[in-house]
Amino acid sequence: MPSKLVPIYLFSVCATVIAWAAASEGSQGATQGMPSPPPKVDNREVSTATDGSRRVLRLDEREGDGVAWWPDLVMADGTIEVDIRGRDLTGRSFVGVAFHGVDEKTYDVVYFRPFNFKSADPVRLSHGVQYIAHPTYTWNKLRTERPDEFEHQVSPAPDPNGWFHARIVVKFPEVRVFVDGSEQPSLEVKQLSTRKSGWIGVWVGNGSNGEFANLEVVPAQ
Repeated sequence: MPSKLVPIYLFSVCATVIAWAAASEGSQGATQGMPSPPPKVDNREVSTATDGSRRVLRLDEREGDGVAWWPDLVMADGTIEVDIRGRDLTGRSFVGVAFHGVDEKTYDVVYFRPFNFKSADPVRLSHGVQYIAHPTYTWNKLRTERPDEFEHQVSPAPDPNGWFHARIVVKFPEVRVFVDGSEQPSLEVKQLSTRKSGWIGVWVGNGSNGEFANLEVVPAQ
């Protein structure tokens, strides 16, 4: 059975991030070595597994959104990189990264809908990656009031059931999202929140599970 605790070697976070996080506003002091298991998990059970060379963090499936947080890893501007795997199940796979978190209800998210990655429907295809800012700017509010501004097609299109690599570049107020090494962003938006720093976490949406590996957070120089 997979362990319910996340080993500290699960994620690779570079040493410069550790020093930077300790000096950032809201940090709780220096962190030695690799970051600890996610000390704050909201509305999910967390387990670990190995998939090839990846040590994987899994969030289970249940109603409502869920986040596994590292509140001591505070990020302002910078780059977040992570391997993600969802599922090709329509309306049941929403996987991504939360950042600039304040509490379990207040944060920004970039997330993916793998079931739309290779859809034959051009409308669904255009809903591959999404930016939201909870609690005010939910996906349905943005799609209704500002359609196509905060979601876009993912290019290149990954395997909906496979691992893909996401790179999220935050330079307030700009957020750019790159997938699988592409030099062209799949999404470019301006943040809707006024938060300029906060917690980092991995996120899954309503009714979704998700798998994550190789998280790396690098501050802007």
